[in-house]
Amino acid sequence: MARTPLDSLKSIFGFTAFRPYQEQVVDSIIAGQDAFVLMPTGGGKSLCFQIPALHRKGVAIVVSPLISLMKDQVDALLANGVRAAYYNSSLSAADARETLNRLHSGQLDLLYIAPERLMNHEFQKRLKQIPISLFAIDEAHCVSQWGHDFRPEYVQLGKLRVLFPGIPMIALTATADPQTRDDILQRLEIQDAACFSAGFDRPNIRYLVTDKLKPYDQLTAFLKTHSNESGIIYCLSRKRTEQVAARLVAAGQSAAAYHAGLSDRDRAQVQENFIRDDLQIVVATVAFGMGIDKPNVRFVVHYDLPKNIESYYQETGRAGRDGLPAEALLLYGYGDIALVKGLIEKGGNPEQKRIELHKLSSMTGYAEPLLCRRRALLAYFGETLTKDCGNCDICLDPPHQYDATEDAQKALSCIYRTGQRFGMGHIIDVLRGSNKERITTLRHDQLSTYGIGKDKSLEAWGFLIRQLIHLGYVRQDIAQYSILALSESSHPVLKGEKTLLLPKPRIRERSTAKARQKRVVSSDYDTALFDILRKLRKQLADEQRVPPYVVFGDATLVEMASLRPLDSFSFLSINGVGERKLDRYGSAFLNAISTFTDSQ
Repeated sequence: MARTPLDSLKSIFGFTAFRPYQEQVVDSIIAGQDAFVLMPTGGGKSLCFQIPALHRKGVAIVVSPLISLMKDQVDALLANGVRAAYYNSSLSAADARETLNRLHSGQLDLLYIAPERLMNHEFQKRLKQIPISLFAIDEAHCVSQWGHDFRPEYVQLGKLRVLFPGIPMIALTATADPQTRDDILQRLEIQDAACFSAGFDRPNIRYLVTDKLKPYDQLTAFLKTHSNESGIIYCLSRKRTEQVAARLVAAGQSAAAYHAGLSDRDRAQVQENFIRDDLQIVVATVAFGMGIDKPNVRFVVHYDLPKNIESYYQETGRAGRDGLPAEALLLYGYGDIALVKGLIEKGGNPEQKRIELHKLSSMTGYAEPLLCRRRALLAYFGETLTKDCGNCDICLDPPHQYDATEDAQKALSCIYRTGQRFGMGHIIDVLRGSNKERITTLRHDQLSTYGIGKDKSLEAWGFLIRQLIHLGYVRQDIAQYSILALSESSHPVLKGEKTLLLPKPRIRERSTAKARQKRVVSSDYDTALFDILRKLRKQLADEQRVPPYVVFGDATLVEMASLRPLDSFSFLSINGVGERKLDRYGSAFLNAISTFTDSQ
């Protein structure tokens, strides 16, 4: 009987069941259909094309933006017994020839490659000579000008549809707002693709935002709650990364700086040490992280304000990829806003600057309002959370609330009466009765909402409107110069059928201490046994010169420490244990578990 995708999931990758949407995506690709996949970091995007690659004739061509990302995924596939390789500039001439020989002789199931090399005419001639099972475009937000990490070389990928008709294409990303999603489909010419969205929520991550007062002292206080755990600290500048890393090392922390100014060798060494658990903390610019497939990062700190919510979401998403509890701390300083704005203004493309300034405004809007962080974050990506999350600084230390129904009605009415075709600044000017020439030219000084908000400051109205955006009552369209428009959910508020309670602005000098005290740590497993298994994993990983998570992830070790399997059958039932890993590591881990159990 032919092997099914579920059989492959169990026997090769060691998982007993698909995560939400994975099975539908896999079936769609195996059937030869195009697909667009939106899944949060750690949601299992890779399996969506890796399993179809094992069930379709030919080799899967996987487009990936970073060499390190290719290497990590190929290492993990090889550990599971999958025939995979990458073809990039890191290979020696001999290794490159060997990879091409394997490609032409049908010895590969997946080949990872950069977009520039894939779109090279000579390489495309090679591909014409072999059967291709599918094209997978990873980090697909790089295709779109609206994406936070737009890369011109990705734009050429739309030609694949013409060059290789009939071959299914799957585009995957964890970060894309509605405009970016539409742009990806159009640029890749897969407008008819089946779209799958598993949502953006990462409930295991606790989001914390606090004013930047004494940042290094705040950082060290936070790190005390994450002793002996892996984490990433993001800074805006190379100089800041080196300063923070040096202070941490002087204080006895296992830390190192990572930025684009370091040599390739030094950057590779820092990354290697980190993924092998020889280094606990990396202090980095945004140059670090996209290629890191490390599941046991327990915290991410933004020492400085990120440029946009997409970057923030993607970077915080590098914590807790294994599904275990993790924390994301943002130190929010007004000085950072001016710094980031200055960096954006240095850009040469006016349209790109407009987009980036809008995104910066949305980032500051996320950090300022005193609403559930998760609700605000998900709202940016067009996803509505119907209740507060209970796992962020706002939910754990709630602000005082007031009846904001009347104020909200004023703002919503003003947006409606101005035609739903103006940005936030103009709406606030109308509400506050501004005498600007544009107001009078448009005759907006004749509207019933003109001047009805004179009693509130510009900042207060901005605070309120941003909350209405985060809660889904107002839509902000970046593709149309950030104009504001009402959503369907705003109607009950406008008509007085719904009372709206919103947080009162307050001086933002909250500490994250209260939130950290309530940090939930899974305790349904034996921590002593977990520590023994983690040391065994490190020993085996060092012997094989691979990252520890290539042997097993933390989530797998937690399950072992909880269930304590004592034979091959029960060991194979642990999530993350496939047949190849049972053969390779089973006896060592079973012996460790048995020895520990007998000693008790």
